[in-house]
Amino acid sequence: MALSDHLQIVPADAQASFLPPQQQQATQARNEEDDGPTLEEAIDRAEALGEQIDALNEILARPLKDILAEREKSEEAALAWDRFGAMWMLSQRAMRRVALDLAAQLGVSEEEVVARAMANANAVLNGADEVDLGGSIAPAQLQHIARHRNFLRAQFRTG
Repeated sequence: MALSDHLQIVPADAQASFLPPQQQQATQARNEEDDGPTLEEAIDRAEALGEQIDALNEILARPLKDILAEREKSEEAALAWDRFGAMWMLSQRAMRRVALDLAAQLGVSEEEVVARAMANANAVLNGADEVDLGGSIAPAQLQHIARHRNFLRAQFRTG
């Protein structure tokens, strides 16, 4: 092993940076292949950056109290949705427990309860069950389900 194999002399320039020989060769090869962006590409990029800067300046020109108020509102909305999700999960667990307890009293297996629940969910998703269950499901809830039918179908797909 010769000393010159691992020694590289870097110019005494404050702007110079050291690249190992392999990286230096790769960088040179890339520079020879790549001529950089065209004038049109550079103009488009400059315009896009200008638009971003304008948007940021517009935000920064607003009073801080307005920016913070929006943040507080979004945090309140996120907390409300999080609480709604927790309430929904709690109600789902409670109703599942009731269904399984009643099924056990009737001698129906958990697998059959789940299969019937899936069949009912698919009936609602396919529009076959638009019943409001004695007024316990509002028309707005059925409309909400209808808006998200494709997503929900993927969730309730069996096998």
